[in-house]
Amino acid sequence: MSSIKHYLQFKDFTREEYDYLFERAKWIKDKFKRYEPYHPMFDRTLVMIFEKASTRTRLSFEAGVQQLGGSAIYLNTRDSQLGRGEPVEDAAQVISRMSDLVMIRTFEQEMVERFAANSRVPVINGLTNEYHPCQILADIFTYIEHRGSIEGKTVAWIGDSNNMCNTWLQAAEILGFNVHVSTPPGYEVEPERAGLYGTDNFEQFADPVDACRGAHLVTTDVWTSMGFEAENEARMKAFADWCVDAEMMSVAAKDALFMHCLPAHRGEEVTAEVIDGPQSVVWDEAENRLHAQKALMEYLMLGRVEPR
Repeated sequence: MSSIKHYLQFKDFTREEYDYLFERAKWIKDKFKRYEPYHPMFDRTLVMIFEKASTRTRLSFEAGVQQLGGSAIYLNTRDSQLGRGEPVEDAAQVISRMSDLVMIRTFEQEMVERFAANSRVPVINGLTNEYHPCQILADIFTYIEHRGSIEGKTVAWIGDSNNMCNTWLQAAEILGFNVHVSTPPGYEVEPERAGLYGTDNFEQFADPVDACRGAHLVTTDVWTSMGFEAENEARMKAFADWCVDAEMMSVAAKDALFMHCLPAHRGEEVTAEVIDGPQSVVWDEAENRLHAQKALMEYLMLGRVEPR
């Protein structure tokens, strides 16, 4: 089982693998836009296990595998034996004998790690409290589409040091760019939890405006992630000055982009003026979950594929 390739956090792949994936995503997207069928996953099955609610993750994986010629099975932990106490290890043994690929969106990273350790097929992290690798894969692909290579660029992360922030920090180490992080006091990055090797690729700023200065990409997320709803009131007060607004975008690079993984709360973590403004690429970013994940699924199932 150790030879099976999983995608559980961003640092599971090398820079070379990401270069390949971004090229593949572009090729697959171009083919899709020309309505040219491409079915490398014909007769293959993706099982999607959801413990956390989802719109983009379910839609992009389900539509994606079907567009590649395969089929998807949706399992919610409430409606399966996993929700009734079946050990993750047992579920992994059974599910992986009846499918070709598994995507899991859940709370604890430990759950996906345990599942993958007992799976006969590749496992993809569709989101955990700690990491969101598929989203950052799509975000970087979107940046490349609009501005070219992200190497040497600066990404400003404004808000909570959550799973998105952790994954941006891992990506910076692998792909050679910098992340400026600004969080309220008490919500700072924890390098160990983020899974970082070092701190060379990121800098923390007390003032979010300073973090945005000269940035090529400004990005944020909701202040209260799923699973942290009990902290919502405290977070609303703590994060009040961390709303991405026109002032922050004005000190960023002239051609800076704005991204948000969605869903967004206009007037909280970002103003309507920014998310609906000319620098925002959030809709391209959302669509690119589909194309980037198709490249990812193809790679995990078939390895490197020569363009044809």
